[in-house]
Amino acid sequence: MTKKVKTGRAGGPDGGRRQLRVRVKTARKRSVSSARWLERQLNDPYVKAAKSEGMRSRAAYKLTEMDDKYRLLKPGLRVVDLGAAPGGWSQIAAERVRAVTGEGQVVGIDYLDVDPLPGVVMLKLDFMDEGAEEKLKSLLRGGGADLVLSDMAAPTVGHTRTDHLRIMALAEAAAHFAIDVLAPRGAFLCKVFQGGTERDLLDLLKRNFAIVRHVKPPASRSDSAELYVLATGFKGRAGEQDA
Repeated sequence: MTKKVKTGRAGGPDGGRRQLRVRVKTARKRSVSSARWLERQLNDPYVKAAKSEGMRSRAAYKLTEMDDKYRLLKPGLRVVDLGAAPGGWSQIAAERVRAVTGEGQVVGIDYLDVDPLPGVVMLKLDFMDEGAEEKLKSLLRGGGADLVLSDMAAPTVGHTRTDHLRIMALAEAAAHFAIDVLAPRGAFLCKVFQGGTERDLLDLLKRNFAIVRHVKPPASRSDSAELYVLATGFKGRAGEQDA
């Protein structure tokens, strides 16, 4: 069973215990920004919890928290994990749908290498490549899924508008894939940017799902623009045809 992260007064998994903060100084080959990033990592309670509990990444706790609240992962479900590296979400999904025993199924995809995970079939392929979607569907039982997860993020270039457009393009591609592959009453969970879910994407999801909401789990850093859009109660492809 997945261990629940204990949340202390500061909102991190510290069980209420006071944590000693580690400070990182800049070195000859370390910039101020990299020193700040390293300091944040060393003091991040979710990073510490991930290491101690054998999680692939701190992102595992984001999915854990969202699933604890919205009950997305149930035994026997078929799950697709888009942008799976390094495997944190696939790891949680495989455990909760019981893919290790063959009851459920988890198929992941990423252009980066992902170390093998029990109960997970992983494709090393760019989701945006031609033919990637068909390969994913061919691996799914019955060619369909009950839940599509997307934690995909395009490499940033430092230009806010450009970075926003790139991540929204991934979100829209993931949404169209979900509509194509989901079984009725299925769900879609996708990373977007805070305050930036485009109207076209929201309209698409509202036409095809019963409920669409924005979610920011506690494990998502408060100073991050990261946000998730959660669409539940897929109406079936007829929902798009009737729109």
